[in-house]
Amino acid sequence: MKYRDRNGNDITGNQKQDLLLRLLYGTAAGRLLISPLARPAVSRLAGALLSTRCSALAARWVVKRRGLDLTDCKETRFSSYNAFFHRELLPHKRPVAPGEDVLISPCDGKLLVCPIEADSRFAIKHSRYSLGSLLRDEGLAARFDGGTLMIFRLTVDDYHRYCYVANGRKTENVRLPGVLHSVNPVAVDHLPVYKENAREYCLLETEAFGTVLVMEVGALLVGRIRNHHGACAVRKGMEKGYFEFGGSTIVLGLERGRAAVDADILANSREGLETLVRLGERVGVAAERTADA
Repeated sequence: MKYRDRNGNDITGNQKQDLLLRLLYGTAAGRLLISPLARPAVSRLAGALLSTRCSALAARWVVKRRGLDLTDCKETRFSSYNAFFHRELLPHKRPVAPGEDVLISPCDGKLLVCPIEADSRFAIKHSRYSLGSLLRDEGLAARFDGGTLMIFRLTVDDYHRYCYVANGRKTENVRLPGVLHSVNPVAVDHLPVYKENAREYCLLETEAFGTVLVMEVGALLVGRIRNHHGACAVRKGMEKGYFEFGGSTIVLGLERGRAAVDADILANSREGLETLVRLGERVGVAAERTADA
């Protein structure tokens, strides 16, 4: 699969991983095999094993195999695979775009933007989803009619900590348990992934962007979604939490008329291409700023 960076360069993703997932999710035998692995209990067990000291050997193997550069990290030796997976970077390595009216990416990942239609349904990689079923709350979903859904897909190589996208006040977290499946688009072609995965969301009340829906979606073998805060005031760029092992997704829901997503991201999404983004970089602005311009 391909995605595009902010300079317009096309990038080819991990083709071996895509092939494996196509076999697992695209065949009857593969789906039979993946079914027990997608259970929350199995995910919790995998998470526990990946928090042991023995799992640090796997972390060293991944670093060597993928040629990962750890010089940007606060630490370069890890007590477990999970400690490696949710490693912290040095603060200046992810600068936060300034400005109260600038919307930032909550994470490193691949971003796809979808309009939220009047019937609260949207398409991702040939599958259609209801925002109401995603939230399990049709009334809340209706608040975002005519708005925009921003889907940030993280892969194993990405930085798995995430931040708040704007200044504001967040609500308590709402956790929705579910069966865990891979969020890779290959899996999305065959299963209603976002309806089945465990997920957690809150609302961020902001002056610049109105109410922003912020949701973290777990994936195959993600042990936990680790959010730091309950209801409280937050600052843009402040760390919100992190994922433990596995690919993961963050979803932002924007109300109608409150924000304008950057033109290159919109253009790529219209082509069906994700855009490579980094935590803290600008991905849009407040609608008032667009009107003034």
